[in-house]
Amino acid sequence: MAGRGTVKAHGGFNANNDAEVLFKAMKGLGTDEDAILQLLIARSNAQRQEIKAAFKTLHGNDLVDNLKSELGGKFESLIVALMTPPIMYDVTCLRDAIKGAGTDEKGLIEILASRLPNEHNDDLEKDVTGDTGGNFSRMLVVLLQASRQQGIQEDLIQSDAQALLAAGEQKYGTDEGQFITILGNRSNAHLRRVFEEYRKLSGYEIEESIQRETSGTLQEVLLAVVKCARSVPGYFAESLYNAMKGAGTDDQKLIRIMVSRSEVDMMDIRAEFRKRFATSLHKTIQGDTSGDYRKALLLLCGGDDNDLIRVSNKHILAFIFHEMCSRFREKKYFSRSYKNMKNREQHNNHSLLDLISYRKNKVL
Repeated sequence: MAGRGTVKAHGGFNANNDAEVLFKAMKGLGTDEDAILQLLIARSNAQRQEIKAAFKTLHGNDLVDNLKSELGGKFESLIVALMTPPIMYDVTCLRDAIKGAGTDEKGLIEILASRLPNEHNDDLEKDVTGDTGGNFSRMLVVLLQASRQQGIQEDLIQSDAQALLAAGEQKYGTDEGQFITILGNRSNAHLRRVFEEYRKLSGYEIEESIQRETSGTLQEVLLAVVKCARSVPGYFAESLYNAMKGAGTDDQKLIRIMVSRSEVDMMDIRAEFRKRFATSLHKTIQGDTSGDYRKALLLLCGGDDNDLIRVSNKHILAFIFHEMCSRFREKKYFSRSYKNMKNREQHNNHSLLDLISYRKNKVL
């Protein structure tokens, strides 16, 4: 997915200069929120960490603490997320999903099904198992351990498909353990091949069988893994749409996805969003958010695909118009030439052949 993000490392980067710009944006009465968001979103996460270190050296304060004291609400949450290293951000989101009363199962599923945190405190697994239960907890632990095999194992494709079929459609009851083992440990590329083989063997898509054979949060996490195996950008496009559709907005999810995918595959997510929902991600964000929060999200989005399509369509229409005019002119020439021949009674075989040859070469 290299190069498919909307946020890139800034050329001519100078951490000290950027630290000074941010210091001035927060100095005195009032805060220049626009200067803050414009600078931070134009830097990669690695560069933001350098700015943070430079700010500490130059001013003796923690940049994130200063930002928190100057900003507020959803905009503050987004900026703090941008300032957090990716792995630490995933771990923070996981902890937020399980802390306090109740558990954000959907948040746990999204993070663990779509990416594999390969660094975390040993207590995180205990926290997850302590806050969830049953087969759902088992699946989360498998995903949290990040032990997916690499590549495609040709010798296991058919046996994996047969094992899934035997564990569900062909069994009285369901062997959830087989679904957890195979879906939790195989690579996305391998799983796509298994799904093809499964369809040939059973006549069903794997999603249909999961919906029939499982329920609740286990079903949700298994389906999320399948969606990610088929298309990670497609999974996030759907998640973003669900975060903004209807009344209200799931801002936590919106921030989490926009920040975590901005340097990874946001361009692909935008393309999937447009393809699936017949509108652009940019336009949807614009209609669902406001203020500096909206500005920051739109910069992370990186562009409006509706505008690109309008420009493309304009060029296509111009080309069609040019071709139609050209063909119309040729048609007029053909008709006029034939009429002249008829008037002069010169329509012998040779002149007709010449005219037809001209028409074929120029128009057809």
